[in-house]
Amino acid sequence: MGELRPNSIAVVLGTRPEIIKLGHIIRLLGPAARVVHTGQHYDASLTDVFFDAFGIDRSSELVGVGGKTRGDQIGEALSALEHAFLDDRPDAVVVQGDTNSTLAASLAANANEIPLVHVEAGLRSFDRRMPEEHNRVLTDHLADLCLAPTPTASQNLIGEGIPEDRIIVTGNTIVEAVNTLLPSSGIREEILRRHGLSPAGYVLSTFHRPENVDDPTTLATIFEELGRLPLPVLLPLHPRSKAHLTKLGIQPSAQTRIIEPIGYTEFLGLLAECAFAVSDSGGLQEEVSIVKRPILVVRRSTERPEVIGTFARLISPGQSMADEADDWLLRTDEVHEELALLDTPFGDGSASSRSVEALIDQIETTKRPSSAAD
Repeated sequence: MGELRPNSIAVVLGTRPEIIKLGHIIRLLGPAARVVHTGQHYDASLTDVFFDAFGIDRSSELVGVGGKTRGDQIGEALSALEHAFLDDRPDAVVVQGDTNSTLAASLAANANEIPLVHVEAGLRSFDRRMPEEHNRVLTDHLADLCLAPTPTASQNLIGEGIPEDRIIVTGNTIVEAVNTLLPSSGIREEILRRHGLSPAGYVLSTFHRPENVDDPTTLATIFEELGRLPLPVLLPLHPRSKAHLTKLGIQPSAQTRIIEPIGYTEFLGLLAECAFAVSDSGGLQEEVSIVKRPILVVRRSTERPEVIGTFARLISPGQSMADEADDWLLRTDEVHEELALLDTPFGDGSASSRSVEALIDQIETTKRPSSAAD
């Protein structure tokens, strides 16, 4: 494995999930990593927690596109990143997932003919109504190296005509992130005490996708269904979604407890101790397979089919959550024991090291023709 120049790999990220999933890659790259934070979802108190957890230098560049429309976020980040790459050309650009920051960095790398590496490539919901679907498809086709988390993701890429020599199955970096940040059992006990909860005695829920929180009828239905569950529901809710509830006059049931957003480590502790989760989050579908808890996925579609039928069930907002989770409620301990015997489909916790090795090989391959010509 060759040597990398200091600050030679631009790792572009803009949201909390990107920091979580790229954290170990950045740590492994060491001085070679040049972290560029677009500010798409920037909260210093939360961001710094992850930078500290992964030992990342917090003096990352900030572009500052948070709070803007999708078009403005992509356009302004693209312009800023293109100029940054022209001023200090990296040997490669690394992006993750399907955010607006991911697409902007991919376009900037392509415009400057810089090798692009896409972490978590090949995910497909096959739902063109999702902006994230367009972001991930475009990024995959621009990428010089697609790091697919699963064989299913790899087959999606091959099916779209992306050459196999541009695809490597690495596993998903979420596995090592969760294993690093999951609090110990003792700390989890303290977290439960702080929230007045008992092990396997509550449901953990999150909702943030526009298809759910921006539609008044859908949002009201979701809260009606949460209120019918026979267990307390803990719901860390983004202020934007909370404002929707107030505006629409939706009153959560007494057992649905809305709290402010919490840190990732505390969230993982709550996830590991819940009876089951209810959410529209993509990342949560991966995380439950690592902490061995079931989840109801309230969405039209999912780009993570690997967990459907084992750790996850896909339901529409109109379906009865209580009916769908009936057997989980009746035999909670048994379900948890069964899931504990299943491996996560997202790898063995080596995705970050595989990704860095593939990245270095890509850089060396890119440089080889010019070296030979010299």
